[in-house]
Amino acid sequence: MSDVIVEEAPDRVERRSVVVNATPSEVFDLLADPRRHHEIDGSGTVREAGLSAPERLSPGAKFGMKMKYGVPYTITNTVVDFVEDELIAWRHLGKHVWRYRLEALDGGGTKVTEEFDWRTAIFPPALKLIGAPADNAAAIEKTLTRLADQFGTPNG
Repeated sequence: MSDVIVEEAPDRVERRSVVVNATPSEVFDLLADPRRHHEIDGSGTVREAGLSAPERLSPGAKFGMKMKYGVPYTITNTVVDFVEDELIAWRHLGKHVWRYRLEALDGGGTKVTEEFDWRTAIFPPALKLIGAPADNAAAIEKTLTRLADQFGTPNG
């Protein structure tokens, strides 16, 4: 089990971090491959990449994901932040953002920070009403734990 850290964040941002025993490049390669997102998804909603998903994400790339939240559906995401081995983020039609920041550590390993940023959401009161911030915070913790389980942790 990994040690997920709750990070300070601005209002309307849920942010958590974990340290994994991998290089930023190794972690980024997984995050930039939408066909592998189901491997680490802690929300339980991501099923698989849709037909429109590229093998590797890039700035502005669009990718479909097959999801299930009660009922199955497909949603299209757009990459909105992309700095190789450092930062990747995407959003869908609701305009809230899922973001990953990667930081190489001097002693080895990578600090992976995941954010659910709903400052840009089309209708934040609806997200709050359905409990999306708390649900996403819990999902982030599970995602980071799965990521740490996949790569291992420096002390584990």
